[in-house]
Amino acid sequence: MIKTKRHMQNILKKNAGRGVSGRITVRHQAGRHKRYYREIDFKRDKFGMEGEITAIEYDPNRNVSLSLVKYTDGEFRYILGAKENKVGDKVVSDEKVEVKAGNAMRLKNIPIGTLVHNVELKPGLGGQIGRSAGAAIHVAAKEGGFAHLKMPSGEVRMIPLLAMATIGALGNEEHKNRVIGKAGRSRWMGIKPTVRGVAQDPDSHPHGGGEGRSGIGRKKPMTVYGRPAVGKTRKKKNQSNRYILKRRKS
Repeated sequence: MIKTKRHMQNILKKNAGRGVSGRITVRHQAGRHKRYYREIDFKRDKFGMEGEITAIEYDPNRNVSLSLVKYTDGEFRYILGAKENKVGDKVVSDEKVEVKAGNAMRLKNIPIGTLVHNVELKPGLGGQIGRSAGAAIHVAAKEGGFAHLKMPSGEVRMIPLLAMATIGALGNEEHKNRVIGKAGRSRWMGIKPTVRGVAQDPDSHPHGGGEGRSGIGRKKPMTVYGRPAVGKTRKKKNQSNRYILKRRKS
């Protein structure tokens, strides 16, 4: 079935931080304004078919704008909005295409020095890195079946040459300068206020209780669940870092 714009938007369910039992499992979440979730083409697997950008749209679920693309067969798809793209531009995805913002192809065919976004970590999985506002990943080198990509953080990572990537930097980079403005807007976004532990009662938080403005009353700060909040609190993940050539900047 060819998707129209209506088929790509569904109401996004919100549980206000509550689990299946109805209890709060994630704090500081509440109800919010109704949102629609847009299905986005992260795979860019409509090979060899040209599309035209018919609209640049706001998406409440991410900090980058979306480009609505209409392909020659009549199908609509959302893609992440590149900085240089505008309404009326033509985009295409294939093994090897013109190096132009919004076009997508495999890393093996992208020239060294090009800026890309929406890059796959493994071929066929769809773009997983370089998807936020202003993101621009630099293709630094190619060697031994891998491309060396320099991330905005400064990290250099090896990605298979058969992975897909989209040309250009993402737009809406001024998103980081936004000002929420008032508490009510945070509530519209589903964010509840955060109350300090020392301002609560002792039944609600380990830091609570005491007369007047008292300290935490223990050697180490604790979480609301009574676990240490400082020091090494995370478990090591069993994932390989052999594809990282250079760590990100400290």
